[in-house]
Amino acid sequence: MIDASLIADENAARRPELDRDYETLGERLARRGLDIDTLTARAMAFGVAVPSWGVGTGGTRFARFPGPGEPRNVFDKLDDCGVIHQLTAATPTVSLHIPWDRASPADLSAKADQLGLGFDAMNSNTFQDSPGQPLSYKFGSLSHTDRAVREQAVAHNIDCIEIGRAIGSKALTIWIGDGSNFPGQSHFVRQFDRYLDSARAIYAALPDDWKLFTEHKMYEPAFYSTVVQDWGTNYLIARELGDKAHCLVDLGHHAPNVNIEMIVARLIRFGKLAGFHFNDSKYGDDDLDAGSIDPYRLFLVFNELVDAEGTPGFAPAYMIDQSHNVTDPIESLIASATEVQRAFVQALLVDRAALSAHQEANDALMATTTLKVGFRTDVEPILAMARLRKSAAVDPIAAYRRSGYRTRIATERPAITGTGGGIV
Repeated sequence: MIDASLIADENAARRPELDRDYETLGERLARRGLDIDTLTARAMAFGVAVPSWGVGTGGTRFARFPGPGEPRNVFDKLDDCGVIHQLTAATPTVSLHIPWDRASPADLSAKADQLGLGFDAMNSNTFQDSPGQPLSYKFGSLSHTDRAVREQAVAHNIDCIEIGRAIGSKALTIWIGDGSNFPGQSHFVRQFDRYLDSARAIYAALPDDWKLFTEHKMYEPAFYSTVVQDWGTNYLIARELGDKAHCLVDLGHHAPNVNIEMIVARLIRFGKLAGFHFNDSKYGDDDLDAGSIDPYRLFLVFNELVDAEGTPGFAPAYMIDQSHNVTDPIESLIASATEVQRAFVQALLVDRAALSAHQEANDALMATTTLKVGFRTDVEPILAMARLRKSAAVDPIAAYRRSGYRTRIATERPAITGTGGGIV
């Protein structure tokens, strides 16, 4: 972890300027009937999970260029996740991926407790073959034509549930790469039915207080058809399985120009929104840092989420899921957590009574202007004060760079060589 005195020194140097900015913003918000301390308290209570795999350098299908201080195992990953939360106070939980993160549940829990972290949803992996795995997922997993392969995939997911129960997780996320690469390769109906049968077996193994998150993706690694390719198919799955099944929305798993915020509203309306994997993209599943391309879309998603607050059973799960190919993964996760938190606070600023009145009056210009008032407000002083009040860093990336954390762990963790393709 980073020396707390370094963070305190950094904060002390930035405090006078922050106090002035916070007071000025507070006066502006008060004229709009908003209390800045209430908003800061909401920001302090907000949290988004970080993925264990996100602290390693990512890659494309063509190449991966490892960076210094790559985590060697899940415990190194947890160390890095602990630093992110120490600096932001916004990432209190970590999402594990099995078998990448397989370890003794007792050891995982002990490490997390040491770092002040908890565990978010468990993630299964049936989109690649793992060492020692008897049967291959080359032609699918939960929807494979061979019953033995499907049973292997189901057993793996149930194993993830058991690990999760031991470490305090309450959800299982399933994403599969099943599909086809050529016309005629798969019978669409029979393939989907096989998936549903497998998913039912996993659903039956859920503890009473758990949820099942199913995730859709438009394409890749199957390039002709994908079994769970869009939110409509995902909704059908959740409806077929039962009340504990919900639809996870990954912001990068849609075609360009898809109206994701409307999808969010639809899933909220029918009680099937599981939550989000936050990232950004220019074309298709680029998994860029959240808010790096289209921060307005991120805000519009949170506009729907804030609008739904108070809906019975509404408790979306938030996680960052992105690949860091040319940046320090810790810095990118810090920046992304901040951007997600920013969009949430901006959405809290929307005058919902005015917006509703403009909508009912069909006043398109004033409705969209009302949204933009929230989006255009610089809420950085609120975010910084929320961090300060939780003993995190006013400027997390500046504190991280000054700490020399990356240089230090690079001396402790062996350098990784090679430029093979694929995401960590």
